[in-house]
Amino acid sequence: MPERIEWLADGTAGGSPYSPRFGDRYRSELGGLDQAREVFLKGCGLPAAWANQPQWCVLETGFGLGLNFLVTWAAWKADPLRPRLLHFVSTEAFPASAADVLRSAQTHPELLPFAQELQAQLWGLLPGFHRLVFEGGQLLLTLCIGDAKAMLREQSFEADSVYLDGFSPQRNPDIWDLHTFKAVARCCRRGTRVATWTVARSVRDALTQAGFVVKKVPGIPPKRDNLQGDYNPAWEPRKTRAAPVRQAASRCLVIGAGLAGAAVAASLARRGWQVLVLDAAATPAAGASGLPAGVMAPHVSPDDSQLSRLSRSGIRASLQQAGALLQAGQDWSPTGVLEHGVEHARKLPAALQQGRDLSEAAHDWTRPASAEQLASCGLPPETPALWHVQAGWIKPASLVKAWLATPGVEWRGNAKVTQLTHRSGSWQALDAAGQALASADLLVLAAGHASRALAVTAGQPSVPALQAIRGQMSWALHGPCTAQALPAFPVNGHGSLIPAFPHEEGLAWITGGTFERDKASADIRPEDGQLNFSKLQALLPKTAQGLANQFEGGEIQAWAGVRCATPSRLPALGPLQAPNLWLCSGMGSRGLSFAALCAELLAAQLHAEPLPLEQRLADALLPQHALPAQGPAA
Repeated sequence: MPERIEWLADGTAGGSPYSPRFGDRYRSELGGLDQAREVFLKGCGLPAAWANQPQWCVLETGFGLGLNFLVTWAAWKADPLRPRLLHFVSTEAFPASAADVLRSAQTHPELLPFAQELQAQLWGLLPGFHRLVFEGGQLLLTLCIGDAKAMLREQSFEADSVYLDGFSPQRNPDIWDLHTFKAVARCCRRGTRVATWTVARSVRDALTQAGFVVKKVPGIPPKRDNLQGDYNPAWEPRKTRAAPVRQAASRCLVIGAGLAGAAVAASLARRGWQVLVLDAAATPAAGASGLPAGVMAPHVSPDDSQLSRLSRSGIRASLQQAGALLQAGQDWSPTGVLEHGVEHARKLPAALQQGRDLSEAAHDWTRPASAEQLASCGLPPETPALWHVQAGWIKPASLVKAWLATPGVEWRGNAKVTQLTHRSGSWQALDAAGQALASADLLVLAAGHASRALAVTAGQPSVPALQAIRGQMSWALHGPCTAQALPAFPVNGHGSLIPAFPHEEGLAWITGGTFERDKASADIRPEDGQLNFSKLQALLPKTAQGLANQFEGGEIQAWAGVRCATPSRLPALGPLQAPNLWLCSGMGSRGLSFAALCAELLAAQLHAEPLPLEQRLADALLPQHALPAQGPAA
């Protein structure tokens, strides 16, 4: 459950927030605004230090009620010389509720619009990383929920400014100990500025041991002194990982105009890249991303597997993109999704179930389906089912087109790449006649299972084990009696059903689909329509009964596409064994869940930015499953 806060009457709007856990106030007795501005922002030399920089990163050791973030956001937005991209990374072991964060800002009307935007994204804060997006993707807040030391071990970036904040060292010594400061130091470069309000001797000594050079400076009432300094150890620090290198934005070539390729193009363009997307088809999203409409819902497993955790991060990223770029009701709708455990009941991890400390945050994502929801699907109340709150349907092609419309992105169709060469630090894409289609400094393969064959031509000693998976869906327009047979929201679990989405010919429904491994043909097969109907009969018996006349009367239309998967069921995202050659593929039937997340992860790694998810999860996506390059690549 969210951290309990008591609000003390002190004459201010909303009162003064107090922590019963630590027996301490969340902010100075005279209010936190001056402290945020004078101690942290100005203490790190901001905003002057970030002037005209392409990006800037602030690390904070205690998010609390978000006041330091809101003040930094306001200063960044008001600065005409602000960096193109601002990262704010904050750790928090005991997150407050969204309502308390908003209440805290009532005292500062100038921050209220920012606090309202923040409140809208403060949901589902389970342990781990949560990437929140503001200002069209130019301001990125990474909330790391958990112990600061453990969370910082999962990051890989170099902060430009550090805010050391938290309850007093006497009340919460763990956030001020040597091990925490060593974890902070691992995320610093020489010259990183650090600021805090405490001048306790134990804090100064621990910072010095961790490599920071600090000094007392005049404080703001009621504090006589504050602390400022920078990271400048007398020794050469040993890094557990190679220090990240920020790659300057330049020209990038992306092969593939599906969800994966379009997402990568948009993420890089937002960082200043000029991106050219080549595709063999005449239109974008002509492959598996051309699905008329798809379900977007998180994966659930009893052990909260890597796939489950990744899917939550991915769904959050996709919801942000859909909300910013698409028309609700026309291109997508966050309706929620019911998951029917046809073959076996899906169970939430024990730690996330009702009555546990994390259940409230978990239920922001997924909860047991209610009797009313089951009844609306024609299912009995004892049916094993979950309700995914943060879920819905979306038209993949609409999202692809929106990403390709990002300033800095150019799309070119009818451009089939058959060979890749690397000369003089630049990649060239050649057609079947050996003619150059385009060249660029960076090349990203996002062509589904065809990426394997292209990797071979690039001289890779081994290529990722990408597998073609054919799938066929069945769909039809609503008939006179269709609406009575359909639930009010999408259902998945054994195939899926989207009951209503706008099609160019009218309101439609779609169900399916089939799953054929090692099939690279998108031909339409009549027998697959019957298979989809059989799945629908198991998933939603009453709905299938109501749609039987359309199936039997030949009103059903079909769509088929070829997806791309990996043996691990996780996407393949990372550099290949050649300079500036990356792979973004293997998303299987979860492209809508993973494309936006993988694109942001790729951009973060290229630019030495904070990662949008834990390092161990990012490492799980590396293209590790390889086959000999001479093996079959089709």
